[in-house]
Amino acid sequence: MEFLAEKSGTMIEMLIAWAPKLVGAILVLIIGLWIVNMITNMISKAMTKSGLDRDVIPFLTSMISVLLKVMLVLSVAGMVGIETTSFVALIGMAGLAIGMALQGTLGHFASGVMILIFKPYRVGDLVKLQGELGHVEEIQVFNTIVKSLDNKKVIIPNGIATSGIMTNLSANDFLRVDLNVAMPYEEDFDKVQGIILEAIRQTPKVLSNPAPVVEIEKFDAHNILLAVRPFSTCEDYWDVYFGTYKNVKAALGKAGIKVAYPTHSVNVAQGKIAMAN
Repeated sequence: MEFLAEKSGTMIEMLIAWAPKLVGAILVLIIGLWIVNMITNMISKAMTKSGLDRDVIPFLTSMISVLLKVMLVLSVAGMVGIETTSFVALIGMAGLAIGMALQGTLGHFASGVMILIFKPYRVGDLVKLQGELGHVEEIQVFNTIVKSLDNKKVIIPNGIATSGIMTNLSANDFLRVDLNVAMPYEEDFDKVQGIILEAIRQTPKVLSNPAPVVEIEKFDAHNILLAVRPFSTCEDYWDVYFGTYKNVKAALGKAGIKVAYPTHSVNVAQGKIAMAN
């Protein structure tokens, strides 16, 4: 009986000694959980206002919530006298192991978050990523989905997409359409220039401002290469590209001007035949 009385007395003393810490820890835990929920809600609203992808917001908020709650639990455990050093070390080692195992995947995830925050390109933009030209169909956490111009689905890991030069063709209001026309040397440039400019003006969806440009680009062995530069919106790029070529060909044919091609002249002198390009 004396042993039981002694043990019960010791337990009561321990409870009395621990009661303030335990009550304080419970209050800190309750208030801390409320603060964590409030912080995560504020972060979620801020990300929604910033235009972040709606599919990514729940993932990021839940990750932040878990991180804050782990920190809260460790703090509460320290308040009641539980040694947290071993827990922190264990969590650190587990995080290091997971990070090393998922190094590439985490890099793609980080790049995806940066794309969604800073928006170098958006869904629907015409982009060129790692040599792939097409429209962005979807921006996922780990990958960017691009629909190529030949209707192929191209999946580009975000880490790879952001590791090189990213060209966003939809970022500005208009694009320059780069075309070339070969003009024979014997033709008058001013005449051909006027014909091509008129053909461009007759092409649907060509922008009048900036004005189209037709100039000499270089002199080749068999022709003069002309730089033909109309402008269009991103959506109308290919309509202008093909339409301009079609109208220029028709206009030059109507004016009797042939597109340049390699020619050969044969000279006969003193019984010898000489051929020149």
